[in-house]
Amino acid sequence: MKKAFITGVTGQDGSYLAELLLDKGYKVYGLTRRTSTQNFARIDHLMHNENLELISGDLIDQNSLTYPLQKIQPDEVYNLAAQSFVQTSWDQPVLTGEFTAIGVVRILEAVRLACPQAKFYQASSSEMFGKVQSVPQTEETPFYPRSPYGVAKVYGHWITVNYRESYDLFACSGILFNHESPRRGLEFVTRKIANAVARVKLGKQTHVELGNLDSKRDWGYAKDYVEAMWLMLQQDRAEDYVIATGETHSVKEFLMAACAEAGLPDWEAVYKHNSAYDRPAEVDLLIGDATKAKEKLGWEPKVRFDELVRIMVQAELEKESE
Repeated sequence: MKKAFITGVTGQDGSYLAELLLDKGYKVYGLTRRTSTQNFARIDHLMHNENLELISGDLIDQNSLTYPLQKIQPDEVYNLAAQSFVQTSWDQPVLTGEFTAIGVVRILEAVRLACPQAKFYQASSSEMFGKVQSVPQTEETPFYPRSPYGVAKVYGHWITVNYRESYDLFACSGILFNHESPRRGLEFVTRKIANAVARVKLGKQTHVELGNLDSKRDWGYAKDYVEAMWLMLQQDRAEDYVIATGETHSVKEFLMAACAEAGLPDWEAVYKHNSAYDRPAEVDLLIGDATKAKEKLGWEPKVRFDELVRIMVQAELEKESE
């Protein structure tokens, strides 16, 4: 039985990845932070599975990473934990750097010292491209991050490359473009829109408050993207890959599609601008070219934009109707 170690197992990606690996017959060890109120909502349906084991630890505590890896000797390590909300990174830039940048070095050091034979995956981000230098973005596109989160992710990405080249570790990064699902946190714009539109439809609120509607993103389905993570670690050689749909849509388009799905004909009557959601430096256009992933991994997104919006809005309508 193969063994996998996942940081951030209670997050959106972590929960879908745990599902995928358990279905493939893995023993899954998930790292969770000890807090006064634990939130296992995204993995609650997996808690009965005897092949899932949760371990208390933290990316800011080296021993809590090294010791379990030494004991478990996993075949694969997936580092998905981070302070992952761009807006929060402006308010908490030091904390973001501690988790999202330096945290990567700690887990890499733990792998190097405790289980150097393990294959390592780092969750890189399209936010590293920021003020894009070319369109679409590929593995060769220079980074120009536009937020403390993006800067921290660039550090995490390059330190992974450095450990791969310096210590001969199997360490790779997936440069994932935006990927959404009903398990997204409510602070993320796609989930915020889907939830608010459902609540407007059901008479629970009157407006959807948003910042800049013109930002464009390459939005995919999280469940598709965790499969790409797994595929990267099944290769003979560690390489970095862009994972994206190759389509770009604006926040306005997402709002319009969500309103249509919910049966709200006039999106402008629902929308209200809130400057609190505007960022000091905005990323205007992200669109990825996943040709390398298609050719080398055989990976392609199954769920496209319209289907993603439908999945998310229907999930919120069902949840808010309970």
